[in-house]
Amino acid sequence: MLRTTYAPRAGFAIATFSMIAMTACKLEKDENGGRPTDVVATTTPVTVDTPTPVTTMTVRGTTETTSGTAWEHYMLGLELRKSGDLTNAETAFKRTLELDPKHVKGHLNLGRVYLDQDKPKEARTYILAALKLDSTSSDGYRLLGRVHAALKQNEEAIASYRLALLRNPGDAWSMNNLALILIQQRRFAEALPPLARAVKLDSTVAVFHNNLGIALEHLGQYGLATTAFRSALAADSGYTKAVLSLARVEFRKEDPTTVPVDLVVLAEGFDREIRTPAGVAVVGKAPDGTR
Repeated sequence: MLRTTYAPRAGFAIATFSMIAMTACKLEKDENGGRPTDVVATTTPVTVDTPTPVTTMTVRGTTETTSGTAWEHYMLGLELRKSGDLTNAETAFKRTLELDPKHVKGHLNLGRVYLDQDKPKEARTYILAALKLDSTSSDGYRLLGRVHAALKQNEEAIASYRLALLRNPGDAWSMNNLALILIQQRRFAEALPPLARAVKLDSTVAVFHNNLGIALEHLGQYGLATTAFRSALAADSGYTKAVLSLARVEFRKEDPTTVPVDLVVLAEGFDREIRTPAGVAVVGKAPDGTR
């Protein structure tokens, strides 16, 4: 596991190994509350271009140097967070912001670290700072939604996810997170459209299929639920929740009068809805202090 120690007046380390660029790309696209683990290595090494000498660090080793740019600290923070070293990731992102207070992704990823540490109030400070710098950031509104959800502010969380989708109609994770809150509130029919759209956008995420199956199950749509759980296992054969869900519903008899919902129609309708400001107004006003 990667480990780095920050010391006073010194203590910057930068990894220059082949997977770091793809790591950054993947980490910017996570979000269901955890650190992504599906990092894919690239075969082309990435060289750090900096005006000052930088000492390299391998995955298993640690070195320190007195220099480091905001970008280098940021990249190291991404790798430390991925490895699970949240304490040093926090330090790296804070150093990023000391060097560049307007580093939007530095603010957002420090917010992610605090969410990983179950510190939503601390996360909110940095996420709101990022949104003040860039009000078009869908990542910022999705993370703000996670903050509100962690604080049990469900309607504010829903509104934040809607604002994320208004800025990026292809943000499948915001769709999933929005639907998860609706499922928790037992608003299963309302959860179907965003989940149907999420699995349409990215059929490789087992979580999306499983959540869709849960909503369908509670609506008595056992045939479609079975299909959704099987799709979850096709995406991730080791996904325990989907295994249990499939075992629970695949042999349940559906009411013969039940009319199967049309997930394609629901997905298309949701896509149209989220592309207009009126789609945000459906669930309430935008969170205070974000625009």
